[in-house]
Amino acid sequence: MSTGHRRLGELLVRENLISLQQLRQAQDEQKRSGVPLGAALAKLGFASETEITQFLSQQYRVPAVNLDDFEIDPDVIKLIPKEVCEKHKIIPLSRAGTQIVVAMADPTNLHAIDDIKFLTGLNVEPVVAGEGAIGQAIERNYTPQGPSYDEVMAGFDENEIQVSEIEENVDLNSLQKESEDAPVVRLVNMILLNAIKKGASDIHIEPYEKKFRVRYRIDGVLQEEMSPPLKLKNAIASRVKIMSSLDISERRLPQDGRIKLKLGGGREMDFRVSVLPTLWGEKIVMRLLDKSNLQLDMTKLGFDQKPLDDFKWAINQPWGMVLVTGPTGSGKTTTLYSALSELNKPAHNISTAEDPVEFNLMGINQVQMHDEIGLNFAASLRSFLRQDPDIIMVGEIRDFETAEIAVKAALTGHLVLSTLHTNDAPATISRLLNMGVEPFLITASVNLVLAQRLARKVCKDCTQPHEYDYKILKDLGATDDQINASRAKTAKGAGCKTCNGTGYKGRVALYEVMRFTDNLKELVLQGSSSAELKAGAIKNGMTSLRMAGILKVLNGTTTPEEVLRVTMAD
Repeated sequence: MSTGHRRLGELLVRENLISLQQLRQAQDEQKRSGVPLGAALAKLGFASETEITQFLSQQYRVPAVNLDDFEIDPDVIKLIPKEVCEKHKIIPLSRAGTQIVVAMADPTNLHAIDDIKFLTGLNVEPVVAGEGAIGQAIERNYTPQGPSYDEVMAGFDENEIQVSEIEENVDLNSLQKESEDAPVVRLVNMILLNAIKKGASDIHIEPYEKKFRVRYRIDGVLQEEMSPPLKLKNAIASRVKIMSSLDISERRLPQDGRIKLKLGGGREMDFRVSVLPTLWGEKIVMRLLDKSNLQLDMTKLGFDQKPLDDFKWAINQPWGMVLVTGPTGSGKTTTLYSALSELNKPAHNISTAEDPVEFNLMGINQVQMHDEIGLNFAASLRSFLRQDPDIIMVGEIRDFETAEIAVKAALTGHLVLSTLHTNDAPATISRLLNMGVEPFLITASVNLVLAQRLARKVCKDCTQPHEYDYKILKDLGATDDQINASRAKTAKGAGCKTCNGTGYKGRVALYEVMRFTDNLKELVLQGSSSAELKAGAIKNGMTSLRMAGILKVLNGTTTPEEVLRVTMAD
């Protein structure tokens, strides 16, 4: 028993607040349940913690405090380590100049006061609080929200896992056992749950020669999250593979799988898992697919009114082709799903060929591609045409065969939606021509091409007015009139807890919508370049990606840096 406990017990007996027999009983209860003496006395009904605190306050002439009323500044908490607080039953409350106010269960503990002076270099002003209340305050203020990496790894002996020098000879039975070991399970669960909590779109688990790291892609930008011990790489990889029903014995070939998590409130989260053998082990990338966050209302995607009207016109045509273009992760799938959601009516037969199917949509016939058995986009498209379709969605046009069938489907009375990987809308026409599609077929089939990017939004919690330098806005492409009219609206994020100090939270789509008008069709038939097509489209009223970005900067939604990052120079 500590000196503090013994001194408190003796004082209470001496002042006739409790009897010696009650003290003995409380000490026995303390040993049995491991609670503080004050809590043991309260549990047995001999004295409440408040009574004990008031007694100590009067005895030593120091103020008594109710810790539930205190919101302690994190900077003050950092002055004294958690271990010291637990050892001496203390917690720092505030600092003023060279003085620190500390709540103590035993305000006469000179050893604790000396330790605090040594650690902080400050003079200590003690106040008294109950030992139980101090314990709760320590947990409340020193324990981070959600499990920390250190907590997950507590009690885990890294030496328990031995990694063979020759990768192929790792004992699979022991590897499976290690992957089901509680700390590994908890660590993997924490990686998945933290990714959901932080709004990540992807998780990267990467082994290198001397480092093992976990990164999250948040709002399109990769950020390092943690570096688990290198020896855990095989156990973590095996745990993820078990969760996604993959073969843990196969570590030389790529594998793809899926994890489905059921969260509270009936929410489900899917993780699309890709395992790739690299020089130093298996790299795992998980794409988070959150159906509850799927935005299917196209009016909320970020369209300005004219581009939205053009897009709605195109998808409501009885036949023809609508192409959505942009790099991986630019939100093409969300735009297509929002279009399908609007078209999804009992009168329409809709079929989609996807690789992979990201979200299940009721009322739509979705087909997963399997190249290894010959089920590719071209084969699916041929089958769709025998299924009496009204609307067809092809995940991606990758080759001439798929492009040719899609164009023919669009010409024979079907609405075809698809994606391509090009830099902007006009370049999509050049890509189709390069694939071998004839110009007259393109002009006859394509209704509209939409290019898009996702730019990070200024964080709402730390946004503040920011007047950007005139030259920066001018170089971006803003006109003098635009700059003068929007000076008061431009903004920047200062960086806060919500956005992890980045100044950005969430993303907004930038759209370039090119409606295929007669004069653009004429330019294609004349063999015009992408630049000439772009000039013609802008003349027709098209807003380019850069122009869409400028408008979002000038209304305070994003920043010039973001627009430059995600758009090509005009």
